[in-house]
Amino acid sequence: MNVHESVHIHSILASRLALPANRRPTIKDVASRAGVSYQTVSRTINGKGEVLPETRRRVEEAMRELGYRPNAIARSMVAGRTHMLGCISPNLTDYTFACLIEGAKAEAHRRGFLLLSVTALTEGEVPTLCDDLVHSGWVDGLLVINPYADGRHRFFRDIIARGTPVVYLGADPRDEPVSCVHNDDEGGAYCAVNHLVKLGHRAIAMITGPLREDCAADRVAGYRRALAEAGLEPSPGLIVEGDWTAPAGYRAMQALLAGGQPFTALFAQNDRMAIGAMRAAREHGRQIPGDLAVVGFDDIPFASYCDPALTTVHNDVLEHGRQAARILIETIDDPGRLPERVVIPAELVVRESCGAGRR
Repeated sequence: MNVHESVHIHSILASRLALPANRRPTIKDVASRAGVSYQTVSRTINGKGEVLPETRRRVEEAMRELGYRPNAIARSMVAGRTHMLGCISPNLTDYTFACLIEGAKAEAHRRGFLLLSVTALTEGEVPTLCDDLVHSGWVDGLLVINPYADGRHRFFRDIIARGTPVVYLGADPRDEPVSCVHNDDEGGAYCAVNHLVKLGHRAIAMITGPLREDCAADRVAGYRRALAEAGLEPSPGLIVEGDWTAPAGYRAMQALLAGGQPFTALFAQNDRMAIGAMRAAREHGRQIPGDLAVVGFDDIPFASYCDPALTTVHNDVLEHGRQAARILIETIDDPGRLPERVVIPAELVVRESCGAGRR
């Protein structure tokens, strides 16, 4: 350690020891340490007014040495903000939604914001939540997960029209002037079904999510496109609607097998339905992948541990959340910015559930 480093460390320790052990440093302590007025410290913290670079450096150094953290409530009063983001989700237990929220939370925290997540199980709960979060001034902006799951999107139109920053996750906003982040659902489904086609499959069944949801409809479009390019016609008898859950996949596979129409491969629109379908197939004596190839969508953690390990489409939901929070905060900082649309690419992850193909 050189002399300069030693003097600097002793200076920091001395400045901290000068404060009573049970007292947090204040803005006046920072001002005294930096040799400036407390108004200058306030301008430095809040980014208001002109502060010379050298003065800013001294203030920031004093804050580090004293362990000073700005009072969040005071900053909010000065800036006219709460530094809080709201998030409305259909539920908080769904793996995909939970990861979206976790990604958004991490990015918000990195940028100095907190994330408040609430659940609206039905569209009827949305107006009250909008009042509680937005109209009461609790949050500076709003993330909305799966806005077209039902008719809930219509309750956000007034908020958007009033200029409240809003970002949709998991859906294209159609004709609404709002930013969005969503997966390339059609492209991902196309990759999944095209993989099955290349393995030699011609009768490919599909278990969909609720078809009222955009992502399910887009995945149907990808399925149809892959079949059309191979000169194949989709059979209505090989398409069963589910609800994204493993029990729905189980029931859908039972229905497909009971229908009597032969098929050698299955595209399930998410991994949980794929896993439920695999169990039902095995219970009916079907070997996977020997008798039936299966592809899922999402790449949940369990997909690589089930038996056989599930071939699936990777959906980077943490990145969805991070991008959504980034856009929302940048819109809060610049209310005049144009809506941004981010589409996260999908990637096929090949494991064991499709085998080496049909001969």
